[in-house]
Amino acid sequence: MAETRRIVLTSLFAALAVVLSFIHIPVGPAKVFPFQHMVNALSGVLIGPWYGALAALIAGIIRNVIGTGTPLAYPGGIPGAIIVGLAYKYLRKDWACLTEPFGTGVIGAGLVVLVLSPIMGKEFAFLVIFPAFMASSIPGAMIGYFLLKTLRKTKILEQRQISGA
Repeated sequence: MAETRRIVLTSLFAALAVVLSFIHIPVGPAKVFPFQHMVNALSGVLIGPWYGALAALIAGIIRNVIGTGTPLAYPGGIPGAIIVGLAYKYLRKDWACLTEPFGTGVIGAGLVVLVLSPIMGKEFAFLVIFPAFMASSIPGAMIGYFLLKTLRKTKILEQRQISGA
């Protein structure tokens, strides 16, 4: 039953990220999607690093297909969910949500420079991508953290048997 719940939540998190992807701010070659990072923060804590990463991957694929995303969605989302999920798995603290910018801003931006730039045929400097990713991930992680604290305080997660990965 727990596995089914995680699969359903993965789908719901991916759908939420896609629906909220229409709210974005263009910054250079990137689109700033704070709500994707909010979803990464929540999914990393609630369904774990691998299902959280899967939700980010699914959202990135759908967003690219419908035209609201860019190839930067993959390195910009997946590492953030993984880092949050791993931080929560080992620390069991809700502030693990706030580690999302490390996954996105440091690891994700590094992946863009090392891997995605040659594939896209463009040169992206770390100092160009890093601020754009951080402008998206810091507010998103903070929104996710406060939303998680609110859900815990109102006991909605416990009522729905969704207490953490």
